Amino acid sequence: MKKTLIASAIAAATFSGAVAAQESNLPTVYGNIQYALTYNDVENTAGEKFNGVEHFDNGTTLGVKHDHEIAPGITGFLKMELEGINADDKGESNGIDALDEAYVGIQGDSFGKIWVGSDDSTYESAVQKIVNFHEVGSDIGGSLEETGEGDLIQYQSPSFGGLKLGAAVQINGESDPNTDGSEKSYPYQLAATYSVDALELAVAMDSNDGGVADNDENTYGLRGTYSMGDFSLTGEYQTRKDVADEYGVIGVYTMGANQFALSYQINDDDATGDKNDTVILQALHNMSDNMYVYVEGYLSGADADREYGVGNFEAVGEERSTLALGAVYYF
Repeated sequence: MKKTLIASAIAAATFSGAVAAQESNLPTVYGNIQYALTYNDVENTAGEKFNGVEHFDNGTTLGVKHDHEIAPGITGFLKMELEGINADDKGESNGIDALDEAYVGIQGDSFGKIWVGSDDSTYESAVQKIVNFHEVGSDIGGSLEETGEGDLIQYQSPSFGGLKLGAAVQINGESDPNTDGSEKSYPYQLAATYSVDALELAVAMDSNDGGVADNDENTYGLRGTYSMGDFSLTGEYQTRKDVADEYGVIGVYTMGANQFALSYQINDDDATGDKNDTVILQALHNMSDNMYVYVEGYLSGADADREYGVGNFEAVGEERSTLALGAVYYF
């Protein structure tokens, strides 16, 4: 009887250990649903006004990620994030029909991190904080580099006394849609980020060798962020010869479950000499660990008529004002 009990206990322990090991190796499934309601008002140089209310899916996604130990100190990982769900209107939705991120890689304390696939680029991650901060999205930023987020091989070094180096190359073949179809191209990006105490500085460049929209001049970007307890201040500068210069500054203040932000951005077009600027004010409240709501106000002005798009609303004008209300549930 005792032998049977002991054997059963051993079997139960072995089984539970195997189950625990399997569960620890399961991938993590995550996702979110994002809704936004906006009122937009645009006026062109002729004095004509266009306005409208829009309710739209603001980026609902579903993803899976996983990592495991390959050898002591070396970890393999993957991530795949899908979008295009159009959660606001099932009549317009085909389910998941777009890819946001998908990559695999390895990382280790001694050599850093290497990953391959579609992901935010090295340049974007280092410099472009303002355009990626807002929920509905600024109309300035993210347009001076053309390498994109697909077909990338990226590397990030370990920290050398606060200094991290990054590099990326995009592999384009003759028939790749990111090229003109006439020859192969290997656009690349380089970045360096240095952190010391409350200050973080970043510099990056994009060769733009795979793009054909403007020219193949390099894009250069510089960012600085200073954090003081609950307040942080970030400044950015980006430039591309014969295309444009962009400047931006954002201040973010966190107070308990609330977040307040104010930003100002300028785009100076080299080709036309026209400028446009945007002021954005955000107030965000975290209702729980899985849900937050926000309100954002946008005021944009330009020297000439330009295209503005917010959700499903599109109009051409020199002045734009937008009020946005939104909610996000994530897990």
